[in-house]
Amino acid sequence: MADHPPRLAISLVMLLALATLWGASYTFIKVGVATIPPITLIAVRTLIAGLLLLLILRMRGLRLPTDSRNIQRFLVQACLNAVLPFTLIAWGEQYVDAGLAVILSSLSPVFAFLINALVTRQEAVTGPKMFGVMVGLLGIALIIGPSALAGFGTALAAQLAIVLATLAYGGAANFGRTFRDLDPMMPAAGSLIWGAAILIPVSLVVDQPWTLAPSQESILALLALSVFSTALAFVIYFTLLQRLGSVGTTAQAYLRVPIGVGIGIVFLGEVPQPSAWLGLVFVVVSVVAMTLPAGRRLRSA
Repeated sequence: MADHPPRLAISLVMLLALATLWGASYTFIKVGVATIPPITLIAVRTLIAGLLLLLILRMRGLRLPTDSRNIQRFLVQACLNAVLPFTLIAWGEQYVDAGLAVILSSLSPVFAFLINALVTRQEAVTGPKMFGVMVGLLGIALIIGPSALAGFGTALAAQLAIVLATLAYGGAANFGRTFRDLDPMMPAAGSLIWGAAILIPVSLVVDQPWTLAPSQESILALLALSVFSTALAFVIYFTLLQRLGSVGTTAQAYLRVPIGVGIGIVFLGEVPQPSAWLGLVFVVVSVVAMTLPAGRRLRSA
């Protein structure tokens, strides 16, 4: 029992680190897409991070399964958890602030719950979660509303693209439950590797990356995004699942929102609009409400 407090303290530091790494990813993307097209940026991100996770699996004595059933599952998860959301967010951040992207994309628990309630029905529909859904949708309306009133323009399209990315994350959360027969790190590695396999040919045709002249800042942001905010973040995430369980690890979902917005303010000089601040409050309340019952179980334990 004597080592329990230090162990908990280390876990909490790791939780804060995870929220910071995932919150910072939106700033890295913003810097990266300044001179690297979104498809190429995400193709390289998935390739580097996927190879690093494969190396870690190999060090653990594990190999990705290569049978047709698992390859099909990896491909679906790759589309839902990497190809679509990563690319849509990267495209959207060409036109909207990183902080705004953080706020909008943090509502994946809302869409995961709606997909579950309407389609898969694997989880009970509770009052707090319904409250979280309503507050979250109101937060989206508050953020996107001013752009919609101004007419359909690039900013509105970018915000809707990020919301669509969040919907894909929600689908990934539900489909991810089919991987219970595999080591938890395998779906992450498999989805990144197969995501790279999908995106690299598209990048070669659409962007012709050999013709690009990315800035040093964009290259460094891409490397940080791949190594730290993707590969390292996944390693920390799966370590926390073992140390804190899925219940405690959900805390990063609402920690990374203010952290991500703060990083955009400090390093990019962003100044969120009043509607974004109000939306931020609603989004944090929504995510807390979506995870509150689990948090009560954690305190009981």
